[in-house]
Formats: sequence, structure tokens, C-alpha cells
Amino acid sequence: MYRRLLAGIVTLVCCAVVGAGGGPATAAGKADTGGPPSPPRLTDERGRVLTLRGWNVEDKTHRGEEALSAITERHFRDLRERGFNFARLLVFWDDLEPRPGRYSEDYLAKIERILDWAERHRIHVLIDAHQDVFGPAFGHRGIPEWATRTDGLPFEPHPDDWFAEYFEPAVQRAFTHLYEDADLQRAQARMWRVLAERFAAHPAVLGYDLINEPMGELRAGEDIPTAARRIEAEQLTGMYNRLADAVRSVDQENWIFFEPTPVVGEGVPTGLGRVDDPKAVYAPHFYSTAMEAGADYDPSAGWIEAYEAAVRVYPERYGVPVVVGEWGPLNSGLPNMGRFYRDALASLGRYSSGWAGYVWCYGGGYCAVDEQGRFRPNKERTAAPYAPAVAGAVTEDVYDPDAGTYRLTYRAGHGVTELRVPPRPGGWRVRVTGPGWTATPGLPSDRAATARVHARPGATVTVTVTPGHGSG
Repeated sequence: MYRRLLAGIVTLVCCAVVGAGGGPATAAGKADTGGPPSPPRLTDERGRVLTLRGWNVEDKTHRGEEALSAITERHFRDLRERGFNFARLLVFWDDLEPRPGRYSEDYLAKIERILDWAERHRIHVLIDAHQDVFGPAFGHRGIPEWATRTDGLPFEPHPDDWFAEYFEPAVQRAFTHLYEDADLQRAQARMWRVLAERFAAHPAVLGYDLINEPMGELRAGEDIPTAARRIEAEQLTGMYNRLADAVRSVDQENWIFFEPTPVVGEGVPTGLGRVDDPKAVYAPHFYSTAMEAGADYDPSAGWIEAYEAAVRVYPERYGVPVVVGEWGPLNSGLPNMGRFYRDALASLGRYSSGWAGYVWCYGGGYCAVDEQGRFRPNKERTAAPYAPAVAGAVTEDVYDPDAGTYRLTYRAGHGVTELRVPPRPGGWRVRVTGPGWTATPGLPSDRAATARVHARPGATVTVTVTPGHGSG
């Protein structure tokens, strides 16, 4: 019921956003067409412009001593072999701190082992403090039971629509206490200090996602978009600044990712204020409630256009990069899903520094691949050429899925630019135009590969990747 209510309310907002904005704006990496400025991009320690392409990695099925045991080195090896460079790793406060002030060394060691696998396969990792419907007090994962305060309000499970449980009075009140109770604020900050201090120097760690899909408590008479903007402005902004300070007390280097409420996924602009950190990243999710419920993609509905127009407002206002932390439909085999992946990937490429699909697992449902490791329908479209690191200022970054051609133009700085391609029959050809060169003009067909481009600083260089016709 609540999914349908949410979808109905935000459809009106989506239409208003598209009408007011005239469609999506010009985004980073594309030629200037007179639109508003594009969000800035992520960079690495050498100042190169980063692009992240990857998937979420999770294990929600085990608790305590068995937590994270379903994640294996295969996840990271397979990501690398398909051409990806990024994983959003779900971790759970309830496993990290099962009792107040008692942090599980076993759980920390398991996270470290996973990060070691990621480093071995050269995968950047975002550590995500995940919650679904708050936590185990309501049959899910996330905030510990000892940090769950409901004031005795009721909770009714919704086994056929778990998202509706966010609107149960007990769950909503638990979020209010998390955001406003001083002792819970301190406990959450301590939790993040423990994580950041332990993993600040780990080579695989790129950053920290402070809380997954935060929600909150609706007030009498509020509709959902109005409540979401109030929660973001009055509660989430303060929480994010507190947690950023906690992280910075032990880690000055890694990026801090923060999310709006899930309502933004329907094209509702966020009410978040400034997160006052020099390495802050806006990390919305990209889901349609209709598609989450199993519906096919409807290109005429304008959902992607509305989402893009709305999601660009915050990063352009505050000058922060965008990385979409989760996206992807429940059923990727429906008739219009090929069109969905084409439209979604084109949109994401216009404004973001990258994305993590949901989810890299071996099976059905949301899984990227089946039990044999083969892409499930249409998800192979996520594996395409891209530039993980560009030594210079990007002026064009575009992939044509029909021709299978990728083109990157940049004004070179100091350093080496990297291009990454997935496995493809016939391999790939790499052509450099301008004062630059690569030692690998042909890339192999049987595995993902990286081309490294050297260029004269200050020169404008175009790199074109096209399908090859041999083994490379």
C-alpha cells in the first residue's frame, strides 16, 4: 500500500520537476550546450579524474560469527575480470557492536579480509553502514536493538512489501531517537570512529557511506515528499556533519559519502543542507517504485529525465561529486529492460562520477549474474569501455552502445590515463589522436584489459576505443 502511495504522490512531483527544468541538464564530460554547470568529479591521490563502475557486495543472511561469510574472493575476481573497478561493501552496525561499547574484533577482521581481496584485484571499496527498516528489532539488519527506541509504538510486519514497514509508527520513532538523542548520536559517531580508524590506511578503501537509505518520522498532515525534505534539512544534515567530524578525527584522506532519503529516487529534489567536508560525495540511489514492485520500464513516463533533473540540483549547488550507490530493476528480463539499461546508463554518464549496481551475487532476483557467473538478461550492458582514471581535464566522455564505440577527450595534465574494457569477442582497438600514445593499440578478447595513455601536458588528446576483429 505504501509503495503505491509513494509512487502516486511523487509522480506529481516528477512531472512538475520535468516541466520546470525543461529536461535534464548538460553533465560532466560532455560538450557545453549552454546548460547549468556540471558537478565536479572524484579524483585520486594523484589528482586524476576517477570514474567508478561496479556493484554492491553484501551478505544479509548471516549474523554474528557467520557475518560476511557469503562474500568470497570470487566476487572481486569476477568484478575485475568483467572490467569493473568498484564495490560498495555493506556492513552492519548490529554485527560490529552487538552490545554497547563492545566491538567485535571477529567482524572487523572479516571486513579486513574482504578488503584484502579487493586490493588484490584492484577494486576500490566504499564501506557502507547499511540499514534496512532500521535493524534487527524489526526483523532486518542495521542499527542494533540496544539503540532502537520506539516509545512503545506499534509495529506490524509487511512480508509482501518490506518498504511499507518504514511507515510503521515504531520504526519512524526509532529514526527520530537516532537523530535526536544525544547518547545515540555519540554511539553512532563512536561506531564510525572505530571503522574509520581501523581501515583508514587500507589501500582498497575509497570512502565511507555514512548510512544507507535513511528515513524518518512523518508529522500529522505531511505528505511524503514534504516530510522527506524536512527530515533531510533538519535531521540528516546535522547527523552527516557530526559523523563526518567523527571520521575526520581519525582519517583525513578518504571520501565521505552521504545519501538523501529514498524519496529522491522518484525525482524529488533533496532538502539536505551542506555537508561541510572537503571530500564529501552526494550518493543518492536510483530506483523506481513501480519497477521495484516488478513492473516493466515505461520510457514515456519520463522517470529517468525527472530523476536526472532533480538529482543534479544538490551537487551543482554545493559543488560536490555524485556517485549513485544503488540502482537496477528487480526483473531485468522484461520487454523494455534493454531500453531501460540504455537510457539509465546514458543518464548516469551525464552527471555522475560513477555507480554501483545492485547487487553482485550469483542467482536470481537482483543478482547481476547467475549461478554459473553469466550475466542475467540485459545486465551485460553495464560492462562497457570507460576511463577509470584521467590525467587531465575531461571535455568529452561518451559511449555509443549501438556502435560499441567509446570516446574520451581531455586536456592532459601530468600522469597516465587509464582506459578499461570488458571481455569481447574480437577484442578492442585503441586510437590516440593528438600528442599522445599508448603501448596497447590492440586489447585482447578473452579478458578485461587496461590501456594506458601518455600525453604531453597541456595538449588536447582524444582516445577512441572501437570493437576489434581479431584476438588482439
